[in-house]
Amino acid sequence: MPPQTRRSSFPKVVIERDTESEESSSEDEAIEEEEEEEANVVVPEETIEEEASESKKKGKTPITITLKKVCKVCKKTGHEAGFRGATYIDCPMKPCFLCKMPGHTTMTCPHRVATEYGIVPAPRKNTTTSLEFVFQRQLQPRLPPIKPAYVIPDQVHCAVIRYHSRRVTCLEFHPTNNNILLSGDKKGQLGIWDFGKVHEKTIYGNIHNCILNNMKFNPTNGGSIYSASSDGTISCTDLETGISLSLMNLNPNGWEGPSRWRMLYGLDVNSDKSVVLVADNFGYLYMADMRSNNIISKPTLIHKKGTKVVGLNCNPLQPDLFLSCGNDHFARIWDMRRLEAGSSLYNLEHKRVVSSAYFSPQSGSKILTTSLDNRIRVWDSIFGNLDYPSREIVHSHDFNRYLTAFRAEWDPKDSSESLVVIGRYISENYDGAALHPIDFINISTGQLVAEVMDPNITTISPVNKLHPREDILASGSSRSLFIWRPKKLSNIAQPREEKRILLCGEASKKHTKKHDHNSDDDSDNDIFRGKNKGLKQKKLPLKLSSYSSRKSR
Repeated sequence: MPPQTRRSSFPKVVIERDTESEESSSEDEAIEEEEEEEANVVVPEETIEEEASESKKKGKTPITITLKKVCKVCKKTGHEAGFRGATYIDCPMKPCFLCKMPGHTTMTCPHRVATEYGIVPAPRKNTTTSLEFVFQRQLQPRLPPIKPAYVIPDQVHCAVIRYHSRRVTCLEFHPTNNNILLSGDKKGQLGIWDFGKVHEKTIYGNIHNCILNNMKFNPTNGGSIYSASSDGTISCTDLETGISLSLMNLNPNGWEGPSRWRMLYGLDVNSDKSVVLVADNFGYLYMADMRSNNIISKPTLIHKKGTKVVGLNCNPLQPDLFLSCGNDHFARIWDMRRLEAGSSLYNLEHKRVVSSAYFSPQSGSKILTTSLDNRIRVWDSIFGNLDYPSREIVHSHDFNRYLTAFRAEWDPKDSSESLVVIGRYISENYDGAALHPIDFINISTGQLVAEVMDPNITTISPVNKLHPREDILASGSSRSLFIWRPKKLSNIAQPREEKRILLCGEASKKHTKKHDHNSDDDSDNDIFRGKNKGLKQKKLPLKLSSYSSRKSR
């Protein structure tokens, strides 16, 4: 029986498939391939000629559509860029994705072999200023001449899977209770998890209406926490009752359009002045009194007007100094005693957006910044030369779509102020699995001290926080939380170890099906899906497996 064709009044469309058969590097390209296969219907040539002749008789010309693969980076045809398993394929029209320099690819980039390759030494200048003299005499002796041995939390001790309904955006340890971890997510929820008992967890979902960007504890009351959100509010929440008090609402009239909607990002607490500092997406700084819960001054423009101020950090020893960073490619040092537009003490220029900027936690004399140009920058002394950073460390974190921004965080216990932790974006091949390790870097030398990973965690971990008193690392990966401890401590006999992982997604499976629209569309970007079907179908077992971290050579 000859094949039958459907007759219609629309012009005939002849779809040609690209002859190149390249493997796609993401789900989107896999879907494109399926669509191409569906569209590639075999039709006899006689039928096509009959249809073409009929269309010519009717005065209609056939339309020819060619489906070709387009590079997602440069939008041109003939090649592709992105991940293929654990391998990142560079766009030939662009420089190396890791170090941003031309002449090589990401796989052959020298910074993947040795982290210290990308260190730019600080220019040494001979200065005898009074500030540097005071620093050498009073602050420098506080730092021990011999660095203590690093203790790396390199094994997952416990975890709560799919704890949040959206991706985790920030983490904070309790100031007095060592086993309490607080977390915020993209939906505005505040989570309280007692990881010592694993199963004791609480989520408050009525504090903010959208992304909880930052949070800090009240220094005089460990039972309450301040949080800033993209809904334009600052809240002070009682952790025991969940009752929230609003300190500030920048959108009292609700939605009035994107040009008027203010979102709060950077947040820090100045305990000496009892002031909460917060900054918005238009470049302004606000201050609220912790005692009266009122705004105490007019907003001050501290960054380029119309740009986000994504980070604030107060100096631990000099309460009048604070750092800010934002989308205008600058990190700025300010003095609260003379705070006005354009009065910054110093402007630290970067090539791209500055995701975070922190003073060192003990002396307050160093500055650590993270920028989207795949650089971690270090200034060794705020009293020295700030024209150029002391070191630039190349590291893979240039990605913030569907992910919380990567931030290099100090180890608050390290008296030498040299150890930082940061998640890695580009995956590595570990025994056939594409994993995204968490890196511990010595910023004094640029050396990669350790990279920790677990074969069950195939997601990216952009949010990481080191415990201020114990050798514990907390990491937020998509909607899940993980607690890492050193192996020697983790191997101590644990009663019924299989209960150290709490699965929240299984218990709420019915709820998830009913409210599927609440799941994050960056969600589980969660599981880093690619062509590797084995990784896509891999599930986290109930019992933790031991997986050693790779130490630098």
